[in-house]
Amino acid sequence: MITRTRLATGVCALLAALAAGMAFPAGAVADETSAMAPKVDLVLDVSGSMRARDIDGQSRMAAAKQAFNEVLDATPEEVQLGIRTLGANYPGDDRKTGCKDTAQLYPVGPLDRTEAKAAVATLAPTGWTPIGPALLKAADDLDGGEGSKRIVLISDGEDTCAPLDPCEVAREIAAKGIGLTIDTLGLVPNTKLRQQLSCIAEATGGTFTSVEHTDELTDKVNQLVDRAADPVVTPVATTGADQCAKAPTLKSGLYTDREEFGQQRWYRVNVEPGQELRASVSVSADRAVNPSYGVLLRAVTERGREIVRGEAAGNGRTDVVSTGVRYPKAEADDDEDTAPAEAVCLQITHSFSAGSGVQTTPGLPLELTIDVVDGASQSSDVASFGLGRGWWLLGALILTGFLAGLVWGWLSRWRLAVWRTN
Repeated sequence: MITRTRLATGVCALLAALAAGMAFPAGAVADETSAMAPKVDLVLDVSGSMRARDIDGQSRMAAAKQAFNEVLDATPEEVQLGIRTLGANYPGDDRKTGCKDTAQLYPVGPLDRTEAKAAVATLAPTGWTPIGPALLKAADDLDGGEGSKRIVLISDGEDTCAPLDPCEVAREIAAKGIGLTIDTLGLVPNTKLRQQLSCIAEATGGTFTSVEHTDELTDKVNQLVDRAADPVVTPVATTGADQCAKAPTLKSGLYTDREEFGQQRWYRVNVEPGQELRASVSVSADRAVNPSYGVLLRAVTERGREIVRGEAAGNGRTDVVSTGVRYPKAEADDDEDTAPAEAVCLQITHSFSAGSGVQTTPGLPLELTIDVVDGASQSSDVASFGLGRGWWLLGALILTGFLAGLVWGWLSRWRLAVWRTN
């Protein structure tokens, strides 16, 4: 009897342990999924100017509400969505109070469509347009997690809370390296609003769209929310040094950094014998810069000898300049069992210059891609003598020329024989 009791107790304990073991991994997977979920914060201007009735015969506020209801219905299940307002609560004339008027209408998280729609229905055009403070708060709303983060700002007027420039706020957010993108939509925008919203978007790699119809607003917001659900590779924030000896050592991956005007950035990559280093860099102008600029990427040895370089130039028609390099390291000799890796130093320099009155800090954003792969073996290397697959083309051209010459010679002799006969 005692033996049976002990056996039953042991079996129960074993089953409990198995149940617990199965439960904890499930919880861990759920937590990991939540941490990787894409997040979107819709930031809506609810200032007094949203009363204007110039969008399809209805007010801008009514058009925004209609668009929001349709967007909430179409939001993918995996997207964690929130709604923040600016200018929705304070109707007075005190500037200091009006510039603090931003609130989270619906918290960023799993979407309850009914609750979110009910919150949007309560909105009425009220006060100021504190875009800068709202962006700072929205960045906090999206803090945490490793999934994509996107702010969608919808406004019909420029910021009224200077000197806190919303464009500078966007640059500060981008400089934090948290992978947050700000997209902007201007409702019936004037020239000044276009410039401000474009600057905000460009600072974080986002987009600006001018909207004059309700269906345009719905389609664009839906597109941006869907884009947040797309898989993305988030760059790893790093800080380059002012010389090779102090540079951080990087592995294959995507990195982001900031480079001041007139500054150089150095990074190190270890390349084993028989491997090939492939590196590319893109530097973007997130503010007004003078035309005619370029970017230089150099791969050098620790002693300063240049191995290879890549460079590109722009003339003001594009905001991003990119270039890249390749460096295949030869395989070790047969008598060298363990040849050491070579430390290759990457130097990045750009020739952007700030326009008149433009702030020079933080530096311009750069994105560095590094890939260290196995090099092609000599037996299978198709790039022999620098011709690569061109050998096949060259052989085909030679054969074609030879056959064409034979045919042409035979036709010439035949025509000559016919002429002599006649």
